[in-house]
Amino acid sequence: MKWDEVTLAVLAAFGCVTLLLAQISEVLSKLPQIIRAWRQVRHELSAGADPGSSDDSTRAPAPGTHAVDPSDGGRTSREPGGGRDEG
Repeated sequence: MKWDEVTLAVLAAFGCVTLLLAQISEVLSKLPQIIRAWRQVRHELSAGADPGSSDDSTRAPAPGTHAVDPSDGGRTSREPGGGRDEG
């Protein structure tokens, strides 16, 4: 083996190690989000919601309509008084 082959092998090995560490870092940085999502899935499944039921709470609003915040009493944010307390 010549020195140039050894040098290329060492560079290739360090390149592979660097890529591996970068991928491990990405997975570890996303791990808390993955755990939260898994807990949410388990919570939704244990809540007893039948996946085939007609539960409207998970459906997106129709295109062109405004989302309604349930804490506003059913008003959209563009209606007068929408999105704020009138206490």
